[in-house]
Amino acid sequence: MAALNNGVSSFVLVLLALSAAPLAVVAGDPDILSDYIIPANFNPTNITGDFFAYGGLRAALTGPAPANFTVTKASMAEFPALNGQSVSFASLFYPPGSVNPTHTHPRASELLLVVDGELSVGFIDTAGKIFTKDLATGDMFIFPKGTVHWQYNAAVSQNASALSAFGSAAAGLVSVPVTVFGTGIDDDVLVKSFKTDVDTVHKLKTALTPPPKKP
Repeated sequence: MAALNNGVSSFVLVLLALSAAPLAVVAGDPDILSDYIIPANFNPTNITGDFFAYGGLRAALTGPAPANFTVTKASMAEFPALNGQSVSFASLFYPPGSVNPTHTHPRASELLLVVDGELSVGFIDTAGKIFTKDLATGDMFIFPKGTVHWQYNAAVSQNASALSAFGSAAAGLVSVPVTVFGTGIDDDVLVKSFKTDVDTVHKLKTALTPPPKKP
């Protein structure tokens, strides 16, 4: 029975990815009329080269390996100088058997570079066609803007890591599993949408509903 439930759950998520791709809503960063944008809380006369530098990825690239899949971002939220520059960055670490679950970036395409290990990646276009590829160290892969995509480290004992560049200072992230099963959508809607049963929906909701935010 456990194997059956796991199979049903996997099937539900595949259906979810296939059905979500054609509904992707995309946008992009606006053009700016200056070289850069200074945040309102900054004194323009005090801007130096430090404003255009960011060291927030050092720990991710040189520190100990995390136990779980980990993303360290350098977006406009972390690095204010990116505002208006239509670019951001992320460092991703994948322990053996870990996955970056199906998700989309509504405001940017993503260019991924594998810097260590191997990854199995893929995306689904708006016509519902799936594209997959096994990548080795040094390989790159582009995920078009707004498409549902994922990365998976299928290795048994080898870690993998990657760097991703985005065509937006705030690419956005929509997690497909969490958005559908972790945001309180009515059980009947999900049961009918995915042609499954209430028990399976409840198990997925239990596993995917984020914990309450601390006040």
